[in-house]
Amino acid sequence: MLFDKNLQRVIDALSDGVYITDGNGITVTMNKAYERMTGLSKRHLIGLHMSEVVKAGYISRSVSLEVLKELSAVTIIQTIGDDHKIFVSGTPMFDEQGRIEYVVTTARDITELLKAKHKEEQLDQLLKLKELYGTSAVSGDNQETFIISRNTKACYDLAKKVATSNAKILIQGETGTGKTLLANTIHKYSKACDGPFIELNCAAMPESLLEAELFGYMPGAFTGASAKGRIGLLEAANNGTLFLDEIGDLPLSLQVKLLKVIAENRFIPVGGTDFKSVNFRLISATHHDLKNLVDSKLFREDLLYRLSVVPITLPPLRDRNDEIAPLLEHYIQHFNSVYELDCHWHQDVIEQLSHYDWPGNIRELINLTERLVVTADQSLITVEQLPAEFKLKAPISEKRLLKLQVEALERRLIDEAIKEFGTTRSAANVLGIDQSTLVKKQKRWRQDER
Repeated sequence: MLFDKNLQRVIDALSDGVYITDGNGITVTMNKAYERMTGLSKRHLIGLHMSEVVKAGYISRSVSLEVLKELSAVTIIQTIGDDHKIFVSGTPMFDEQGRIEYVVTTARDITELLKAKHKEEQLDQLLKLKELYGTSAVSGDNQETFIISRNTKACYDLAKKVATSNAKILIQGETGTGKTLLANTIHKYSKACDGPFIELNCAAMPESLLEAELFGYMPGAFTGASAKGRIGLLEAANNGTLFLDEIGDLPLSLQVKLLKVIAENRFIPVGGTDFKSVNFRLISATHHDLKNLVDSKLFREDLLYRLSVVPITLPPLRDRNDEIAPLLEHYIQHFNSVYELDCHWHQDVIEQLSHYDWPGNIRELINLTERLVVTADQSLITVEQLPAEFKLKAPISEKRLLKLQVEALERRLIDEAIKEFGTTRSAANVLGIDQSTLVKKQKRWRQDER
């Protein structure tokens, strides 16, 4: 017989699997690598026709039979058992009469390669989802340092206190009050801080797309669906935080499904049949009064109780007057950096804006700041540049008028002292103030003149 012991030793030394049949499709031998790779035993398969091997369920299809049919080399992917994949290439060996004498098949295990490829595709989808639904660049961590009013500080103190628990948090407040920033802070202080922070605005897309975005879908789940399927945000947020903004606009049909996900920590993708388990921290936000929506049968009462284990209400910016000046300063520096400019506020602008009602809250403040920076003709932004709706209609108050008069007198006395005594140190000594105070006043006046 051709395959003697010496030849068997040769093929056993190969790292790739080898499987050999004769010209009729009868199994002749295989090497040890093939046995290790597939878990199949040479003792059980030698002498079996390849059709019997397939029928018995050992392999999904036979490359040897396809070689015998095509009379040429064939390469396929075989499945061993349920999910073990091997890459096999069958090559015919012809005798002197041109008939196939043997079919030599080489096999390479690609199960791990396919798993790695699948993980890579999933990672790519996750990165795209994070890019699409992640927080905006303006919502930086440094903003938190500007939350200084008593009402807002109480919100942040409570948020940080409950962040380390798994309690579900419902953030309520008018549009633009900083609900996303607060959700980010909760994530930062939570046990899931190293995981993803995935944000979805439930009012930003139609119901037909919202379910697919949340739950993901299987290949061919609906017309126009990707042939590879798509990971949903529930899965993308696994081991992290899912922030559902404007939860009050979530359709009733999806409220039922979300309630089930919260209760069971699992879901079925659109077009799928198998459950996927998930573990994420859920934070919701809305500008609606959800209790009124419950009364109007537009929001499920049981879902409301599930979402609002810890309710936090952010006050509007008009009730956080002492935050306005720091926020204005923060965002003018932000947009200076973005547009490579050096704009700054005149003190009168900050005073005017501190008395504005800000119906659009922080979002309106950001919009105004960017508009004034990009349209400014000079680095100093003055009251004259404010849009009409932001200007105070009332005349200057007596208190403001007195302040202006005192400042004018103070400036005249300092200018005269410096002119008479020559240096800022000497002038400061005569006037009975610190030199540093005098210099700071001069610097501010020069900036106001620009």
